[in-house]
Amino acid sequence: MIHFSDRVVNEKALGHAVKRCREQKIIFPTFEQQRHPELIPDKIKDKLKEIGLWDINPLNLFRITWKNEPKEKGGLFGKPNYFELPSEFTGVKARIILMVGKYFPTGAHKVGAAYGCLAPRIITGEFDPTYHKAVWPSTGNYCRGGAFDSRLMGTEPIAILPREMSQERFDWLRNVVKSTVIATPGSESNVKEIYDKCWELKRTRDDVVIFNQFDEFGNAAWHYNITGQAIEEIFELTKDKKTQLAAYVSATGSAGTIAAGDYLRTLAPHIKVVASEALQCPTLLRNGFGAHRIEGIGDKHVPWIHNSKNTDTVSAIDDEDTMRLLRLFNDPEGQKYLRSLGFDDELIATLPLMGISSIANLLSAIKTAKYYEMTGDDMIVTVATDSIDMYQSRLIELEQERGIYTAYDAAADYSSCILGQRTDNMRELGYQDKKAIHNLKYFTWVEQQAKEVEDLNTLWYDREIWSKLFNQVKVWDELIMEFNDRVGLLKEL
Repeated sequence: MIHFSDRVVNEKALGHAVKRCREQKIIFPTFEQQRHPELIPDKIKDKLKEIGLWDINPLNLFRITWKNEPKEKGGLFGKPNYFELPSEFTGVKARIILMVGKYFPTGAHKVGAAYGCLAPRIITGEFDPTYHKAVWPSTGNYCRGGAFDSRLMGTEPIAILPREMSQERFDWLRNVVKSTVIATPGSESNVKEIYDKCWELKRTRDDVVIFNQFDEFGNAAWHYNITGQAIEEIFELTKDKKTQLAAYVSATGSAGTIAAGDYLRTLAPHIKVVASEALQCPTLLRNGFGAHRIEGIGDKHVPWIHNSKNTDTVSAIDDEDTMRLLRLFNDPEGQKYLRSLGFDDELIATLPLMGISSIANLLSAIKTAKYYEMTGDDMIVTVATDSIDMYQSRLIELEQERGIYTAYDAAADYSSCILGQRTDNMRELGYQDKKAIHNLKYFTWVEQQAKEVEDLNTLWYDREIWSKLFNQVKVWDELIMEFNDRVGLLKEL
């Protein structure tokens, strides 16, 4: 049966959590406060002025929002962080806007998705922070976000990720949040190896709880409610009389971020929700497999929490294009070339806000604009999940492999990888296509991960199930407020 965290299931564990939070001065933000941080108590805001964005401080749970001021320390809240790339740069008429994940704690929005998984378990007594360890299996930022949240929420984290991920991830997990780190074989697309390690932990330990982002509906529910609302606000801030919200583009990954498209469908029924993936591992495009270099999007399976009924199009991006643009956007010679084309410093300063998967999202947005022949009245929104901060080692590796970056390289990369993006390796999905993608879940989740086939069918045939899953946050907020009342810290502010 599909799991709902909507009531207290273990009063003893809940009591332990209340005591731990009281001792460590932990207050849980509601999801409504993450949507609207102006609702955060003023006394908490006053304390945040003295706390760095990435500090291991429980009050930074209140910075799990798209609306942080872009400051390393002392910032509060404003409008959602985003930037728009002009048509002269993208080569398409449609307006392309990217949400900015850099200004979350940990530098990526996955810290929010992890909160959506852990918080409901604690406030219902399903997770005892005095006994359980939180296991965060991931191909990148999710395990970082989960480890950060764990420390702030008074529990011990265990991070599982492929050993070929960027060194910055490993260094931060070990040295900053002091997480136990388990490196599994392979690279970005070796998700099954992560699952195998999770099963090993389940069989050998009773003190671990696995928060698998690929089957945790708290992940999708967070994005539906928090990311979706932030996009709505960006649209209202930037639209003119003729603008329509034409498309939302998201790398598939865990299928958390793409769930914002379900929310946007309630506002703009005509919207195209586009799933972006690596051409080297075209799972949705061709039932394909393979390794790739677009860090942050696990592949070779369809996540349990992916509502394929709400996916209109699949766009596959050559990972070579993302690596070439990573250099163009961040190497001084690449930035110099872009200035020579007339692009100003303000635009060029936004480009390092895109990490590798963010660049893939941008390229899929360009392909979407071309495929659907969009005009200047059409707005496409996508996500810059993280920034170059997580990939400095990749730039060093690329220079070692390919040599010094030159103006010639920059000209070729801009012309080919941005202006030259084509509409090949795209697939518009009909009803049976969407059902075929959904059916692929069987082989991972029923055969390998012990899900029930009845639940698989429920996710397809039950017309209300996805709305119920996404809207659990209303009950969670009630439980969070009850939990905070029991902890008692809000009364002492």
